[in-house]
Amino acid sequence: MNLANSEARPVSAVILAGGLARRFSGEDKGLIELARRPLAAWVAERLTGHAAEILINANRNLTRYAAIGHTVVPDYLPDYPGPLAGLLSAARTAQQEWLLSVPCDTPFLPLDLVMQLHDHAIASDVRLARAADETGTQFAVMLVHRDLIPDLAEFVRAGGRQVQAWQARHASETIYFGDDPYAFLNLNTPDDLKKAERIAPRYAR
Repeated sequence: MNLANSEARPVSAVILAGGLARRFSGEDKGLIELARRPLAAWVAERLTGHAAEILINANRNLTRYAAIGHTVVPDYLPDYPGPLAGLLSAARTAQQEWLLSVPCDTPFLPLDLVMQLHDHAIASDVRLARAADETGTQFAVMLVHRDLIPDLAEFVRAGGRQVQAWQARHASETIYFGDDPYAFLNLNTPDDLKKAERIAPRYAR
């Protein structure tokens, strides 16, 4: 991984922590601790210095999320409508030209994620870029230009919820990250958390 040109990009990174985490018995997933630190804090650390701004989209425990050190933005739509609504809510506060959505339960994100997605999008002249690895396309890890936010709002207002369905409306680039098998490890269950506990020391700064 070459971070020689890793100055912060004009990106507002949005950590999506607004869901109900049903497979964790309804716990607030972004605040579940991995190696004694909230998952959302792990994600924020992987983005710090690479994105010009970091926001956290959350709907519960807002004070605890704020303690991580970044602006917290709740959904403005009711009933936990999903990640697209979280990104749309954050877009109202975000200050940067680009928005990056990342789930709160991916604690080992690549340190060059922001740089690679942004620079590939610029080089390819597209307004949407997403990550991929050996397990497939990581649709929830996507970089979106502000130009697409009105269309996103229209899609969500019409009842659209699927990230992949919205992405299909636009030209996009898919950037492959193949250096780390755990880069997009998604902690969906308690067993996933146990696995992450075993490998967390290699990612601790």
